[in-house]
Amino acid sequence: MKPYVISNVGMSLDGKLVTVGGDSRISCEEDLIRVHKLRAKVDAIMVGIGTVLKDDPRLTVHKIKSEKNPIRIVVDSSLRIPLNARVLNKEAKTIIATTEKANKEKIKALENLGVEVIVCGKEKVDLKKLMEILYEKGIRSILLEGGGTLNWSMFKEGLVDEVSVYIAPMIFGGKSVSYVDGEGFKSVDEAVKLKLKNFYKLGEGIVLEFDVIK
Repeated sequence: MKPYVISNVGMSLDGKLVTVGGDSRISCEEDLIRVHKLRAKVDAIMVGIGTVLKDDPRLTVHKIKSEKNPIRIVVDSSLRIPLNARVLNKEAKTIIATTEKANKEKIKALENLGVEVIVCGKEKVDLKKLMEILYEKGIRSILLEGGGTLNWSMFKEGLVDEVSVYIAPMIFGGKSVSYVDGEGFKSVDEAVKLKLKNFYKLGEGIVLEFDVIK
């Protein structure tokens, strides 16, 4: 068993999450509110360490009123997370998923901050196993707010159930982080197939919602 995973992203029309200069100002205010409504409905939010290092997010619900903050999950194979990262604050529970190669002293330091550390995999976090562990902990729904690397790994392992995408009326071009990066599928037959279930205009952009066909 595993949690229900919703992959959410705001991207340019050409599928980029940032410009070549690292500018990620994509979402309009209406979309930020949409995202926080999604956060308020799930048990947990999951990101990769790249997102934490680049954006230093809080990963809480603060654009709308909410009675709770979801659990924050960071996938961090090499345990690179800074001990002063905002995602480690006391606003919500935080879980770090790491590997056997992680520094043991760093694990202790994180645990002393009240962070739960899950060791799951040798060189890379075993995402399938992680999902099983999270389900056993009572986590039934996850909002995946990953970058291109984590998104690819989650799609590749067949762990995403739903996709919610805000497309901004912008074209970035160049080689920067895309919604899904990684090595990619070699053929259309291998590709993740989606079924469109809803779409609507939001601000100057559009939101597309899909179910992942299993």
